[in-house]
Amino acid sequence: MLKAGISRADITPPQGLELAGYPHYPRYNTGAHDPLYAACMYLENDGQEVAMVTLDLLFFSKKHVKEVRRRVEEQCGIPGSNVMISCSHTHSGPWASGRLDIESLEAGKEQPKEYVEALIETITYIIAEAKEQAFPAFFGAGYALCGAESGIGGNRRLPGGPHDPLVSVMAVKDEQDAVRGMFVNYTLHPTFIHEWSNVCTADYPCYLKMQLEEMEPGVIVGFSQGASGNQSSRYYRQGESYDEAERVGRTLGKAAHTVLDKIQWQNDIKIQTADAEVELELRDFGTEEALMAQVEQDEAVYKELYAKYGTSTNREEYYLWQNANLKLLGSEDQLGYVRMQKKGIKVELLEDEAPAEIQVFVLGGACVIGIPGEAFVEYGLYLKASAGYGVVVVNELTNGCLPGYLYTPESLVTGGYETDTSMLGEQFGRHLIDKVLDTIELLKSREA
Repeated sequence: MLKAGISRADITPPQGLELAGYPHYPRYNTGAHDPLYAACMYLENDGQEVAMVTLDLLFFSKKHVKEVRRRVEEQCGIPGSNVMISCSHTHSGPWASGRLDIESLEAGKEQPKEYVEALIETITYIIAEAKEQAFPAFFGAGYALCGAESGIGGNRRLPGGPHDPLVSVMAVKDEQDAVRGMFVNYTLHPTFIHEWSNVCTADYPCYLKMQLEEMEPGVIVGFSQGASGNQSSRYYRQGESYDEAERVGRTLGKAAHTVLDKIQWQNDIKIQTADAEVELELRDFGTEEALMAQVEQDEAVYKELYAKYGTSTNREEYYLWQNANLKLLGSEDQLGYVRMQKKGIKVELLEDEAPAEIQVFVLGGACVIGIPGEAFVEYGLYLKASAGYGVVVVNELTNGCLPGYLYTPESLVTGGYETDTSMLGEQFGRHLIDKVLDTIELLKSREA
């Protein structure tokens, strides 16, 4: 018989902490537009138990995940390997990991230690609370459709390019048919609120949760990010505003709610878990002299375009200079990495996150995959097509980060901010995804 527990806690930081997400534009928190939350869904069946946690944060370091797992094992007996912690990737929350932007690294900026310690304590608490308050439950998982065709979002590198329109939902209800918890996964950067904002917000997931809470009173909603490394609202949004974040969030929330009527509720599911590690593979950026020349060239292009279109209100002209700006930031970062390596400066996102962890939960007919870092959507689509389960949920930024985007080898042809700023090797993404599929096959062999 299945038991489930749902718990939530406010993780909004105090005023004054630096906001993550737009590292080239330092911002310090002056308040909160809406609360940031940590949510936990606990499941237990026939002695097998898992805890899935979602955080309204940009990143959460692997070293912090390890500490949460240690405390959870000690306090409530859940095996650490059965705890999965994923981020929503809001760009308007505090830092809880190392940095990769050169300005911060060279300045020696650190994570807010007091906030991170309180965060670790809070996550541990809600996992223990979810287990303690577990109730006889029914579990279900399914999909809804809502993507670029609905004016929601899509490929930010190639307009009309590959994107994932699936809204993934895992839900639990009690014996009185009350929906107690919903974990929603969607593949879209939460970047409707940009560098002009100095307050905390979960961005569009705030309104997604709000919509579901209005439709299912008493429900606790968690949100995790799909493989959105190259997915955003850049070419699809009607503006950068809370109104637009609300339009998108509520549209996605309504789509997620339709899943409740389609899924098959089960009160007895087989729970399986497996995990593996993959050694990081790093790229060679070349010589300092060549990178200095590239920065000079990219800067000249950016300045020329900004001089022409910097004050234009035309979106197409805006993208011309903004994309050139991102290209410049990428080449500047490459130059910075090479110089930092010469100086022996520590890069936390490299040293604290190695090796990369992948994790797989099979919950009845649903497969939940956790991978670190920001993965290009092609990898998420490939996993959904290849895993062999009716519902496949791909949670990126899970159990840690990576030193840059998990890009595809093909994307190096066009280059750009994502590929230019990543320290990862050209084939690393494929190797990590292969390890995920190997781990899934291992679980299937155990079942056989």
